[in-house]
Amino acid sequence: MGNVGTTELVLILAVVILLFGVGRVSRIGGEMGSAIREFRKGLRGEGEDKNDEAEVKKS
Repeated sequence: MGNVGTTELVLILAVVILLFGVGRVSRIGGEMGSAIREFRKGLRGEGEDKNDEAEVKKS
């Protein structure tokens, strides 16, 4: 019951495209990708050094 095969995934994708349209689906996919990249950067701690330097300069 928990296994989803290729046929089911294609059917789900087709229904999503019919409901939302190709443009919106691609935009949502792009936004999800950028959100995942930012989340991974946050986990690795990238960008924190730049924020720390900016705070030191402000003080």
